[in-house]
Amino acid sequence: MSYAVLGALAALSLAVAWAATGAVTRWLARRAILDHPTPRGSHDRATPRGGGIGLVAGLAAGWLGSLVLLPGADPAATAAVFAGLAALAAVSFLDDLRDLPVALRLGVQVLAVGGALALLPADALVFQGLLPTIADRLLTGLAWLWFINLFNFMDGIDGISGVEAASIGSGTALVAWLIGSVAAIGFGLTLAGAAIGFLKWNWQPARVFLGDVGSIPLGYALGWLMIGVALDGAWAAALILPAYYWTDATLTLLRRLARGETVWQPHRSHFYQRAVQGGMRHADVARQLLSANLVLIALAYLSIEATPWLALALTVLPVATLLRRFGRASPLPSAG
Repeated sequence: MSYAVLGALAALSLAVAWAATGAVTRWLARRAILDHPTPRGSHDRATPRGGGIGLVAGLAAGWLGSLVLLPGADPAATAAVFAGLAALAAVSFLDDLRDLPVALRLGVQVLAVGGALALLPADALVFQGLLPTIADRLLTGLAWLWFINLFNFMDGIDGISGVEAASIGSGTALVAWLIGSVAAIGFGLTLAGAAIGFLKWNWQPARVFLGDVGSIPLGYALGWLMIGVALDGAWAAALILPAYYWTDATLTLLRRLARGETVWQPHRSHFYQRAVQGGMRHADVARQLLSANLVLIALAYLSIEATPWLALALTVLPVATLLRRFGRASPLPSAG
C-alpha cells in the first residue's frame, strides 16, 4: 500500500471540491438560485444553494481514482454506487430548483440503495449471519435509506455537514486501515478530503449551502462506506462513527411525532438547532460536534483493537453529553 498514493487521492478530492464549489457558487449567484431566510431556518440572508455539486465532483474524482489505483474494490458494486450517486445528485438538484414529489425522490433513493445491495455477494452480510440473507438485505436497505434522509434533515447550519462527513470519512479510513481494506481507506480519505474542500465555502458565514444535491448523495456515500466496514466485520465501528447524527435525528423525529407535527416539513427542533437558538454560533456548534466525533473515532478504534461491546457502551457518554449541552441551550419550539 502506497501512502503517497492515498495522500495524493485525498488532496485531489480536496482540490477538486474546493475549486468546483467556488465555481458553482458564482454560477448559482448569477442564476439567483438562492436559499432565502424563513422563520423555520437558521440563517438571516439569502445564500446560494446547491454547492454540493462541487463536493460531489470532488468525491467522484477521489473515488474514481481509488477504484483505478487501489486494490480491493468490487468494480460492479462500485459502478452501481457511482450510478446511484449520479441519479441522486440529478434528482436532488431538480428538487433544489423546484420541489419534486416525495414519492419520486424516495423512489430514486430506493433504486439507488437496492441496486447497490443487489450486487453484493450472497455471503456479504451486514448482520454477520444472524439473519437470513433477505432479512439482512432488507434491514440494511432500510437503515441506509434512513441515514440518507437523516443526513439531509441534519443539514441546517453552516459547517455541520462538512464536519460530520469529514469525521465519518476519516473514521472509516482508520477502521479500514486496521482491518486491511486498502480500497476502503481510499474511499474514506477522499470523501473526507472532498468535505474539507467544501467547508472552505460553507464555514460560518457560509458563502454557499450544500443543498439537497449535496446532502442526499453525501448521505448515500457515507452509508455505503459504513456498510463496507460492517461487511468486513467492523459492525460496531459502523454504528459508532455516526452515533450523534443517528441519535439527534431519531430522537427529534420521535419527539415531533409525539407532538403531532408534520415531520417532513422544515423545522428547528434538532438539538444542534436549539443550541443556535440559545445563542451559540454555528461555528461553535460545529467545533463541539467535531470534538465529540474525535471521541467517537477513538471509540471506533477501540472497537477493533479491544472489544466492540465496551466501545458501544462508552459511545453513550460523548453523544449524551453533546445532546444535553445542545438541548438545554433553548426551550423546545412549539408544535406547528
